[in-house]
Amino acid sequence: MPRAATTSDIFNAVAEPRRREILTFLARRERPVSEIVIGLELDQPSVSKHLRVLRETGLVHMRCQGRQKFYRTNAQAIRPLHDWASRFEQYWSQQLNRVKQRAEAVAARENT
Repeated sequence: MPRAATTSDIFNAVAEPRRREILTFLARRERPVSEIVIGLELDQPSVSKHLRVLRETGLVHMRCQGRQKFYRTNAQAIRPLHDWASRFEQYWSQQLNRVKQRAEAVAARENT
């Protein structure tokens, strides 16, 4: 089965670590490209390339103000990523509860 293009699939888009860094950097507020370049210490062409993919997949919104472009995350588009990852959060939570129960049982046996 051929792999989906990064420009059409959000999961492939966030598979690239630099794109995840950019999304994290934009999570708190909207930022201009120049601030992303400086804040993440990446070169401008690379940031622009990654922002284009994030924009085409709908993970970020862009607005222009004069010659400057500002980017912000699109929470609605990120929701499927969150929903998918939360399934694993539930699994790990259950696993950690089992580990805790076993550790408590061992400690109780040792104290008796």
